[in-house]
Amino acid sequence: QVELAESGGGSVQPGGSLTLSCAISGQKYNRYCLGWFRQFPGKEREGVAFITYDGTPTYADSVKGRFTIAKDNDTNTLQLQMVNLKPEDSAMYFCAAQAHYAPRVVCFDLIYGYYGPGTQVTVSS
Repeated sequence: QVELAESGGGSVQPGGSLTLSCAISGQKYNRYCLGWFRQFPGKEREGVAFITYDGTPTYADSVKGRFTIAKDNDTNTLQLQMVNLKPEDSAMYFCAAQAHYAPRVVCFDLIYGYYGPGTQVTVSS
């Protein structure tokens, strides 16, 4: 069992910055993917950024160059640093985790079994 809890959401003006954090607790795995999803009203969740257990990040095209995902193994936290935010980034953001047993996977393609409750990000002038 893995538990996730996001923090750091809020309201910001276009061009502003926010950093989301996700506290991770529970069972530990040797191989896993961690990631951030977002969900717009009436839409399905979409992947934003992911990071492998050994630290390789991947990003959705819509956030490349603006968002940075990072994990801290010492504090068991996952972060998403967001700069140059746009109104279209407004959404509920969720952190997610999933273990895997294959040596290499595409984190974007995994089905995630653990999500946090989410944190709202609103970008508006």
